[in-house]
Amino acid sequence: MVKNDINVIIEKEDLAEKIVKLVIYNPQIALNAKAGQFVIIRVDPKGERIPLTIADSDKKAGSITLISMTIGKTTTLVEKMREGESITDVLGPLGKCSEIERFGHVVCIGGGLGIAPVFPILKEIKNAGNTVTTIIGARNEKLLILEEEMKACSDNFFICTDDGSKGFKGFVSMKLKELITASLNGTGNFPRPDRVIAIGPTLMMKSVCDVTRQYDIKTIVSLNSIMIDGTGMCGTCRVEVGTETKFACVDGPEFDGHLVNFNLLLARQNYFCEEEQLSMEEYKKENHTGACKLDL
Repeated sequence: MVKNDINVIIEKEDLAEKIVKLVIYNPQIALNAKAGQFVIIRVDPKGERIPLTIADSDKKAGSITLISMTIGKTTTLVEKMREGESITDVLGPLGKCSEIERFGHVVCIGGGLGIAPVFPILKEIKNAGNTVTTIIGARNEKLLILEEEMKACSDNFFICTDDGSKGFKGFVSMKLKELITASLNGTGNFPRPDRVIAIGPTLMMKSVCDVTRQYDIKTIVSLNSIMIDGTGMCGTCRVEVGTETKFACVDGPEFDGHLVNFNLLLARQNYFCEEEQLSMEEYKKENHTGACKLDL
């Protein structure tokens, strides 16, 4: 492989335990990518298709940055890839881009791997002239990513960990509520948010929306639903928003969090757990014998 091969990995970095950053050469996607959009990748011609948000792009270098957490078979294969190797398919940019305007004071919240897709949105929100407060969180300090990059683009910056190993001990939603309460009481130097953007685990986004709903603060979430084709044809990523059925891949991935049926979304995300587990078990058996067919 050479550096200018399409979809070649030109840089790989371990950001945290089981979290890797891949910089991939694809000038066409880099030229057209906007904050909030994603790609669908396929590691092998017979492998499954998975969505990954574009964490950054460089039009001059012709590269996009993807961040992946190793959970199942395909992300395990992604973790094992090396610089100089190529990903079979990278389709994108897909989805609608983020709404970027001068809102005033915007709170950007990233939980776990959700920190990665918040980063490009945060940069654009800041460049649009907003005051930006950033809250990032993870189960523990070792799982935090992009701390310095996020901090550099923020007017206020807070870290939360479930175990208290760094920053505020507790969930990002708890920190948000603490800050909003302080703003309403006139304590501290934290103005009331005009908009909140939250990306992370579904339960985290639901908890953030439960907080902001009390104060009528519009909250945007990005739904990392199960996707297959990414074009709205398969219907796998359908979600209920208000009274309507939407497809996260083409109508989103960002929606008004106060309208999302999170209970239904949580149920749908568990639909393929058994198949994913069986696929991973088969992969482990095949890998142990030195043979991996890479198909699901």
